[in-house]
Amino acid sequence: MLEISPKTNLLEQKNYRYALQDVAEPNLYRDIYDYESVPKVPFNHRRVPMGMPEEIWISDTSFRDGQQSVDPYTVDQIVNLYKLMSKLGGPYGIIRQTEFFIYSQKDREAVARCQELGLKFPEITTWIRATKEDFKLVKDLGIRETGILVSCSDYHIFKKMKLTRSQAMKKYLETVADAFEAGVMPRCHLEDITRADFYGFVVPFVNELMKMSQDAGIPVRIRACDTMGYGVPYPEVALPRSVPGIVYGLQHYSDVQSEYLEWHGHNDFYKAVANASTAWLYGASAVNCSLLGIGERTGNIPLEAMVFEYGSLRGSLDGMDPTVITEIANYFKQEMGYQIPPMTPFVGRNFNVTRAGIHADGLLKDEEIYNIFNTKKLLNRPASVMISKTSGLAGIAYWINENYQLSANEAISKQDPLVVALKAWIDEQFDAGRQAAMSNNELEMKIEELSGGKLRRL
Repeated sequence: MLEISPKTNLLEQKNYRYALQDVAEPNLYRDIYDYESVPKVPFNHRRVPMGMPEEIWISDTSFRDGQQSVDPYTVDQIVNLYKLMSKLGGPYGIIRQTEFFIYSQKDREAVARCQELGLKFPEITTWIRATKEDFKLVKDLGIRETGILVSCSDYHIFKKMKLTRSQAMKKYLETVADAFEAGVMPRCHLEDITRADFYGFVVPFVNELMKMSQDAGIPVRIRACDTMGYGVPYPEVALPRSVPGIVYGLQHYSDVQSEYLEWHGHNDFYKAVANASTAWLYGASAVNCSLLGIGERTGNIPLEAMVFEYGSLRGSLDGMDPTVITEIANYFKQEMGYQIPPMTPFVGRNFNVTRAGIHADGLLKDEEIYNIFNTKKLLNRPASVMISKTSGLAGIAYWINENYQLSANEAISKQDPLVVALKAWIDEQFDAGRQAAMSNNELEMKIEELSGGKLRRL
């Protein structure tokens, strides 16, 4: 059968429909994942077309996946972070949804408090145990969509659940039927998709979901979950590790529209951001992230990273306010006691700080030489230097000007007597065997002394 594709507007063959392969033994892809060595990346030299959707957006799992890897957030912390997330996402809701647990009274209080704010974005969704009682609870809370777990690799089906593929599919489809009966839109989390038999289980299962969705008149969202971070973004990589192949296959062989296709990745192999961007490029409208990348093991896709990926790919932030990223980072540090690794992009203390004297000299002449973009404008984080034995006069002058927020008329040069005297004192410290960089407090105390009180501690 030939049909006009709504995505390419070309005639495409629709003859072949993949059927469930109910194997007796699990397919564990031992040639790729032998467990005793680094997972292999096989290539089959098959390319799939790039096709970014008309609309792309970010969804959030900070209050679900993120919360599972740290001390549970208080209700007030959830509410405050939700407000900041809404502010960051802007009026057009580029941060479209966020998901909550509703297991406990505290979980439900957090949902209610956030609902009371009346914010349009991010939309509140849930994550539940797949039971009729929980579907009814979602409906009673006035929530339109909920996530349910539908593990799709043989690692989970055979080893964890002790089922066959046909038994797992039957169980999942019954659960989705319960969601439809309750009038709730299911978001099916295809856990461990990068170790799953894509054409032997994933595609036949999603095809059944699409049929049920059409019959019920309720959409189904498909979340492709790279649970272990095995996905790779390279063209011509073979399944099950190919991010382009997974996104293309779900669209082409299961007719999942872009707006109902979402990528959820982990960072075990440092590919979370690249994989998420690839999912956008090949047809998924949504990428699922968490604030600061906090999540299971090595974490989820950092939400703040995808804000800037969005701007890079679209040429505009479309109303998002990235300065809120700094507010969020400060809230995690100051109100929640979370220690952000100092070199973390965009949010770490040292992400736009340089120690090298030659780099500081460049910053002093023109910060664009050594700063990734105007971090003061976009993140409310001016470029900075850390004073060490290699900072030199230029680095010290730059630090003073930035630390004391001196205007262009007030700014001092590297020849200023204060800078020269401070450098002499710093050199004495390091000549005496000091190794650590100077702290802000140490520098401010000495500057107050050397300047006769003209520049006082902040």
